[in-house]
Amino acid sequence: MSKLYEVPQEFAARARIRQDEYRRMYAESVNDSAGFWGRMGRRLDWIRPYTQVRDVSYDVADFRIRWFHDGQLNVAANCLDRHLATRGDQAAIIWEGDDPSQTETITYRELYHRVCRLANALRSLGVQKGDRVTIYLPMIPEAAVAMLACARIGAIHSVVFGGFSPDSLSGRISDCASTVVITADEGVRGGKKVPLKANVDQALASPGTETVQHVLVVKRTGTSVAMYRRDRWYSEVVDGQPDECEPVAMDAEDPLFILYTSGSTGKPKGVLHTSGGYLVYAALTHEAVFDIRDGDIFWCTADVGWVTGHSYVVYGP
Repeated sequence: MSKLYEVPQEFAARARIRQDEYRRMYAESVNDSAGFWGRMGRRLDWIRPYTQVRDVSYDVADFRIRWFHDGQLNVAANCLDRHLATRGDQAAIIWEGDDPSQTETITYRELYHRVCRLANALRSLGVQKGDRVTIYLPMIPEAAVAMLACARIGAIHSVVFGGFSPDSLSGRISDCASTVVITADEGVRGGKKVPLKANVDQALASPGTETVQHVLVVKRTGTSVAMYRRDRWYSEVVDGQPDECEPVAMDAEDPLFILYTSGSTGKPKGVLHTSGGYLVYAALTHEAVFDIRDGDIFWCTADVGWVTGHSYVVYGP
């Protein structure tokens, strides 16, 4: 039998949400879900505020589940722009590499400019709203930058775990018809190098990946890798781009990202997450479940290749 550890009273007393408040919120979410989530939705900045919280029909002939569907927002602007006035010089990301001597602290303002430069670079390559971008990177800051840059211009990102094989990568690229792949020369995990660029090259030799027009390669280890006509060094495309980029207005039900299942139950299934409802839930649960306060340092063990990494490494925080 597992041992239960009681929560110390002094620790519980400091909690953002106490047990009675949690029970009240939960009851409201069940008994008046539109009222509850309508209030939670106002945590975000909306370009066009929503007037209807939920629109649900289980009729087979008219099936739909929509949240905040007549509202418009931009996910990247909510994650970055609205924090600049009060948190611009505060750390947004504290990164530590596989070698602990490699560290970097990136402020909200610095992250904002990095995201804008990559967003402009993607636009210069022809990426438009609704296009799919595959991100196959190690756990480096560029992974978060790439996700937010896609969100800023309305592109749909598909993050593939950096430990997956070329076959796994090619299937995911083919399924969502990506036009751009963002990768690195190598990844480093537990002291071992992972040949990410070589894996991409092998994946793009497979039928069904012909939609890929550009591959951006981050110099992570500096190792020599093969570069083909479609390949560009990330820094050469991104450096020099304007560090401001107007965010695209996205309907709340517009797609934000596609994330594939692991394939343990057959062919991986692409699960599509939309913008408004997902961000409301990620923001609320991040603050409430982890008891987050301004200035806290929050660490998440998940890789961005999994949904936990999406929600609690990037979008929720």
